[in-house]
Amino acid sequence: MYKKIIALLFTGLIAYSCATVPLSGRRQLNLVSNAEVLPLSYDQYDQVLGDSKVLTNSTKGKQVVNVGRKIAAAVEKYLEDNGQSEITEGFSWEFNLLESEQVNAWCMPGGKVAFYTGILPICEDETGIAVVMGHEVAHAIANHARERMSQGMVANGLLGGIQAAMGENPTLTQTIFLQAIGYGGQVGMLKFSRDQELEADQLGLIFMAIAGYNPREAPAFWERMNAQAEGTRPPEFLSTHPGPERRIDQLNDQMEKAMEYYNKNQP
Repeated sequence: MYKKIIALLFTGLIAYSCATVPLSGRRQLNLVSNAEVLPLSYDQYDQVLGDSKVLTNSTKGKQVVNVGRKIAAAVEKYLEDNGQSEITEGFSWEFNLLESEQVNAWCMPGGKVAFYTGILPICEDETGIAVVMGHEVAHAIANHARERMSQGMVANGLLGGIQAAMGENPTLTQTIFLQAIGYGGQVGMLKFSRDQELEADQLGLIFMAIAGYNPREAPAFWERMNAQAEGTRPPEFLSTHPGPERRIDQLNDQMEKAMEYYNKNQP
């Protein structure tokens, strides 16, 4: 009887702690809040910048910042128009270009974005940057890192928020958090599930369209990424992602909806 009560309480907690991802409508586990996660995320982002060669003031760096700001503004307007502004509560958008041969980009919780110079040749132009930027911003808007942390806490029997978990098992909770945001050389290389990656593609396609970038360029970007990967070790940006062919098919399936947003937001 005792076990049944515990199981019912656990089920109720999980149901109560669910959130809904914008646009996709998927329900996700959400045991931690922005207030708990974002300060830790911002500290880690600053550490990464301190350990990197930042090229944000270069011509390409300014382009990355410009694209990021346009997409962030589009996202916030979409959320405001749909009564979901609370999703970005506490966000502090920041966009930086870092020197690295890695073909990669990432966004930490709270809108802290980094592009590596290694991905720019595949982006080719501003719209290509927007494809990647939309995808990375989507990870933050969909709270994928928080979802991963919530899943890790449940898997280890840690219920409640971060503070409660820290009181119960501080070492394990810290490890789960650092893995969720990509700490210690793994920043940006977050092991999101393939479903989360495809969801980020879905949201990112809409976000770039709302910002005024032609979403038809998204499949073209992934075709270039696929060509880059053939015959070599896949770029880091592809290492934990669905295959390019699968995501190209999904993007094309969603193109009609994305074009509606794009056409609506043309001057």
